[in-house]
Amino acid sequence: MADIIFEEIECKSIVNKVTPGAVRQMPFRWSMNPYRGCQHACTYCFARGTHEYLGYDAGRDFETRVIVKTNAAEALRRDLSRPSWTRELIAIGTACDPYQQAELKYSLTSQCLRVMRDFANPVSITTKSPHVIRDIDLLEDLAKVAEVRVNFSIATLDEDIWKRIEPSTSRPQKRLEALAKLSERGIRVGVLLAPVLPGLTDDQEGLERVVEAARSYGASYIHDNALYLKPGTKEWFMPFLRESYPHLAERYAKYYRGAYAPRTYTQEVHQVIDRLRLKYGMDRTEPVAPSRGQLAMAM
Repeated sequence: MADIIFEEIECKSIVNKVTPGAVRQMPFRWSMNPYRGCQHACTYCFARGTHEYLGYDAGRDFETRVIVKTNAAEALRRDLSRPSWTRELIAIGTACDPYQQAELKYSLTSQCLRVMRDFANPVSITTKSPHVIRDIDLLEDLAKVAEVRVNFSIATLDEDIWKRIEPSTSRPQKRLEALAKLSERGIRVGVLLAPVLPGLTDDQEGLERVVEAARSYGASYIHDNALYLKPGTKEWFMPFLRESYPHLAERYAKYYRGAYAPRTYTQEVHQVIDRLRLKYGMDRTEPVAPSRGQLAMAM
């Protein structure tokens, strides 16, 4: 594991308004990210390219140079105290995981949730980490006064694939166990089955394993999203694919001439998930997670 550099900064504001294009894609208008860069090192992460805005590369720098907004909670309190604020839902973790390893050191997400509780402000969290359980009491308190949703991102239950595509994340099983604990406390939880990777995680048996497990562990909804490769991510992911799964290189080169897989492919994926959702009695509540158009989000 490479040494991690934590670059501590202060921000004037932490709540960001999502651009109109992204709003049409996702059910929220406001987001916040206490960190930039992510130690989870997911090969496909859509946010890699955003690190280039800071003058860093989208590869190792994204994984090892984490920007820490040390005054996130204070900035959030200022934002929510504005007379113009109308207590709209705020999405946490739209770019970088709010419970990545840095949270164990800084507890910024936890501090921000306390502010959310004080203001009874609705929140949605997207994470791959069971560390969210550290805030289970806080989330339960917040859920008594405002809407709370926790979205667990789970792309596959195949451990060999997981180890390759998400090398520094907790096992999917650990995420499911964390999901169950939150569900038992009355906190609404769901699974973001994403990204669906062509030829790797898109077989019906594998998809059904995720949906079935989500339901059995207490998730009330599931959503899916096919892999897309924006600039910054594509340059990192494609060499990984050629090295780890060379038999898929030609297919991906054909599919990803641009950022998105062919529409026919994504529609087929959605149809499979729709059938599984119906089979297991799952809702289709939209999660707070990356989508087309969302990279234009102010960060």
